[in-house]
Order: sequence, then C-alpha cells, then structure tokens
Amino acid sequence: MAKKKNVVIEVNKEWCKSCAICVDACQQKVLEMKGVYPEVMLISECTACGMCEIMCPDFAITVNEVGELVTK
Repeated sequence: MAKKKNVVIEVNKEWCKSCAICVDACQQKVLEMKGVYPEVMLISECTACGMCEIMCPDFAITVNEVGELVTK
C-alpha cells in the first residue's frame, strides 16, 4: 500500500491580489484561476511541495498536511 499526503490548501481572499503567481508556481496544476481568485481544482495531485505558498507575495495561500491517506 502506498501512502499519500492528505493536504489542505487555503486561499485568504482578503489578502489575495489575484496575481496568479501561485497558479503558475504549481507544477502539478492543482490550482486554477476561477474568476478573480485561485481555486483548488486537483487536490489529489498535490504533493505538498509548498511552492504556491512560498511564491505568493501576499502570504494569501497556505498548504497544510493533515495526515496520510493509505491507498492501494
């Protein structure tokens, strides 16, 4: 059995300036701009690398690991 990280990505819309840097930084294409703000579209592909959080100039995005999922 493989273990995959269970990840939660949160976007603080009060701080977000809609620059889409987080979307561009995500190599797994987890985030996508929907309207004005980035939204999590493929959380199952997230590796919790944190690049979206690191690259955000407004500290508006957080990546949190909440445990491990066991998959077959």
